[in-house]
Amino acid sequence: MPLSDHATAGRARLIQPGTAGASSIEVSRNFTLWLAENHCSIAFSTPQQDALFLLGLHRDGSLSHSTHRFTDCMALHGDADKLWLAARNQLWRFTPHPADYTRSLGPDRVYHPQLSHMTGDLRIHEMAEADTGELLFVNTLYSCVAIPSGERGFIPVWQPDFISSLTAEDRCHLSGLALRDGKPYAVTAASCSDRPQGWRKHCQSGGVVIEMASDEVMCDGLTMPHSPRWAQDRLWVLDSGNGSLGYVDPASGRLEEIAFCPGYARGMGIIDRFAVIGLSHLRKESSGDFALPSRLDRYNTTARCGLIVVDLESGSVVEWLKLNGTARELSDISILPQTRQPVILTEPPRAGE
Repeated sequence: MPLSDHATAGRARLIQPGTAGASSIEVSRNFTLWLAENHCSIAFSTPQQDALFLLGLHRDGSLSHSTHRFTDCMALHGDADKLWLAARNQLWRFTPHPADYTRSLGPDRVYHPQLSHMTGDLRIHEMAEADTGELLFVNTLYSCVAIPSGERGFIPVWQPDFISSLTAEDRCHLSGLALRDGKPYAVTAASCSDRPQGWRKHCQSGGVVIEMASDEVMCDGLTMPHSPRWAQDRLWVLDSGNGSLGYVDPASGRLEEIAFCPGYARGMGIIDRFAVIGLSHLRKESSGDFALPSRLDRYNTTARCGLIVVDLESGSVVEWLKLNGTARELSDISILPQTRQPVILTEPPRAGE
């Protein structure tokens, strides 16, 4: 369903350093209350603007926001102890400063860069940390799931059984990764193509969800699926080209839609019974291939760039955030639990601070 009509929007002004002009953020009336009640903040990336955004709350309960510059920032993975970011050629790991230093600044979570790992430009779409402590990432360019390697940039740990060669050809457009009980469980792909850029010819209905252990297709007929997530004993998936959030029915192999997403949905985090979903405008070159534009017309709305919060029990969009101005695409989002106001400092504190 579209954005909640009953929610009156509040506005916050966001100045983006290093760019001309500014963008504004509109939020639903209770968006900040939702953050407070769920004891979390949100990180999201916008590769078009080379920006990582961190959203949280000031001590007075108003919306806080900070913007940090990274070239082609895409995939994110965060928890209470760390934040991973995939930029154009490298992975960044940020860890929080000690609490005594944090208290002197105001924010409760002050990250600093602890590690930078060179991978080359792999177009990393998603990341997740397994129960072994290994960081797994979707290596879209090489059509595999991989881990970082100090010597080789990456080591492939899984590939679809239809991929015959790990070459830099983006054959199936591997796009998402789900863990279940801390172990790799499922991936999404735009098609089962084994030819260079072959997914582009089949993206209208060739999208699949694949169980990694068995290599079996769990769900097909999707349009550019993204962001599979296991939660509440279900596998949730974004059917991006159709503007759908749904779950895979194991009996029928179909995606059962519970909510319409008013934009190209990519990037999802789940906390308690809520899904936070990233939305983007459609690119002109692909808008004619997808059902999303006609569904937007049916709901008498337009695609937007921002976030929606969906109640997984009711399918209702309960809160939302909209980015105005030049921002048109979100790449990924990550929920940061038990965090009120996150920021990133690019320089460590000086001795004695």
